[in-house]
Amino acid sequence: MTNSDLTGGLQWSAEAKTKLKNIPFFVRSQARRRIEQLAREAELEEVTPEIVEQARLEFGQ
Repeated sequence: MTNSDLTGGLQWSAEAKTKLKNIPFFVRSQARRRIEQLAREAELEEVTPEIVEQARLEFGQ
């Protein structure tokens, strides 16, 4: 997965990208948008594994 796959102006840590790949492909783009929204709400410049985990808990998985 390249940075161009993760558009939206936020950088993604390598660990966060790995966690994103574990999300089923058919909901991955929706999950990515929600994860980036959570990161922006937390005023982060980079998506972290913790934000991905927070989103996962929010989605109920």
